[in-house]
Amino acid sequence: MNNQASKTNIDLFENLPVPKAVRIMAVPTILGQLIVLFYSMADTFFLGQTNNPQMVAAASLILPIFNITLSLAGLAGVGGGALISRLLGIKDFDEARKVSSFSIYFGILISGLFSILVFLFIKPLMFALGADSETFAFAKDYAIWVIVFGGIPTVLSNVLSSLLRSVGESKKAGFGVMMGGIINIALDPLFMFVILPQGNEIIGAGIATCISNIISCIYFIISIIKLGPDSVLKLFSPAVLPCAKSIKSIFNVGIPSSLATFLFDVDYMVLDKLMSAYGNFALAAVGIVLKVERLPLNIGIGLCQGMVPIVAYNYSSKNYLRMKKVKNFSKNIGLLCAGISILLYEIFAKQIIGVFIDNQDTISYGIKFLRIRCLATPLMFLSFFHVHLFNGFGEGKKALFLGVMRWAVFNIPMLFILNYFFGTYGLVWAQSAADIFTVILSFIVYKNFEKKGLGTNKKISEQTE
Repeated sequence: MNNQASKTNIDLFENLPVPKAVRIMAVPTILGQLIVLFYSMADTFFLGQTNNPQMVAAASLILPIFNITLSLAGLAGVGGGALISRLLGIKDFDEARKVSSFSIYFGILISGLFSILVFLFIKPLMFALGADSETFAFAKDYAIWVIVFGGIPTVLSNVLSSLLRSVGESKKAGFGVMMGGIINIALDPLFMFVILPQGNEIIGAGIATCISNIISCIYFIISIIKLGPDSVLKLFSPAVLPCAKSIKSIFNVGIPSSLATFLFDVDYMVLDKLMSAYGNFALAAVGIVLKVERLPLNIGIGLCQGMVPIVAYNYSSKNYLRMKKVKNFSKNIGLLCAGISILLYEIFAKQIIGVFIDNQDTISYGIKFLRIRCLATPLMFLSFFHVHLFNGFGEGKKALFLGVMRWAVFNIPMLFILNYFFGTYGLVWAQSAADIFTVILSFIVYKNFEKKGLGTNKKISEQTE
C-alpha cells in the first residue's frame, strides 16, 4: 500500500468508531453480495419466463456445483485474506506480500483442476444430482459455460476480492463484484432471447455468467496493479513461498471455510435429490426458494466478510475491546435484517414466487416452501457468523468443527429423517430443526474460547470492566 492509503486503512482498523468502520467495510461487500444474488436470481427469473420447469429445475441442479467453485475461492481467498489482515496487525508486510501471491497461484490451480474434473465426469455427476432425461441436456449446457469455461475467472475474482478486503479496500472489492453482477443481468436477456435461437435460453444464461465473471476478474487484476509497488497485494511476484507457519495458517482457515461451503452445497444436493422424487414442480419451486431466501443471508455474509478483516487485525494486535465491539455490532445488525426478512417473506410469499414463474403448480409449492424456510434465517445467520468469527481469529479447527457439525451431523441427517417421516414438507423444515442445534453449539464453543482462548493473553471481560 502507498503511504496515504496505508495510513487511511490503518485508521479504519484501529481508530474509527465501530459503526463507521463496519459500515465502510461492510456496505460495499453487502451491495456486492446482493448483486451476486440478483444475477443468480436473474438466471432463474429469465428462465422462468420460458415457462419451462425443466430449465428452471436444471439451473437449480447446477447451483450446488457452482457454489463449490466459490468454496474453492474460500480455500485460497478466505484463508489468505484473514492471514493478511492479521499480518498487518503485527506489521509483517513482507510476509503478507508472499501470502498474497501464494493465494492467487493456488486459487488458479485448484479452480482449473475442478473445471477439468467436471468436464470429464459431467454425465454421471448430473444424474447423481437428480437430473432425469428431461433436465440432463439443459443442466449439461449450463454447467459447461458456468463451471468448465467460467471456473477459473469465477474463483480468481472471489480470491482477489477477498484479498482487497483484507487490506481495507472494501470499496474496490465491492465494486468489482457489483460490476460483474450488473453485466451478467444485462447480458442475460441479450443472449437468451436475442442472440441465440429459441430453446437455447439456458445456454444464453450460462454464456452471460461466464463473460461477466471474466470482465470482473480483469477489473480486480487492474485494481491490484493500481495499488502500486508498495502494496502488500502482489499478483505474480517471484516464486517466493511464505513461511511454513503462514501456509499452515492459510489452510487452517481456508480448508474449514471451503469444507463448510462444500458441505453446504452437499446439503443442497441432497435436498435437490430428495425433492426430485416429488416431481419437477416441487424441484423447480425449491430451486426458486433457495435463491430467494438468500437475500437476507447474502446481506449477512456481506456483513461478516466486512467484519472479518477488522476482527482479524484487532485480534492479532491484541485490541480485544475493539474486536468485541465490532463482533457485537455486526451480530445485532445481522439479526435485525433476518427478522425483517421473515416478516416480508411471510406477507409477500405469493408475489415473490410469482415473479419467477407463471406455473401455478410451482407457485403453490413455492409459497409454502418460502414461508417455512424463511423461519430459519436468524439461525442460519448466527451459524455462519460464528464460523466467520473463528476464521478471523485464525482458529480454523473451531471453524471446521462448527462447519462439520452443522452440515454433516445436523443438517444433512435431518433431511433424511424428516423426509422419511413427513415427506416434502419435512425436507423444507429440516433447516430450522437442524440449525437450532447448530446455534446452541456455536454459542457454547465461542463462550469457551472467550474464557480460555482469549484469556491466554487478556480476557475480553477484563478489558470491558
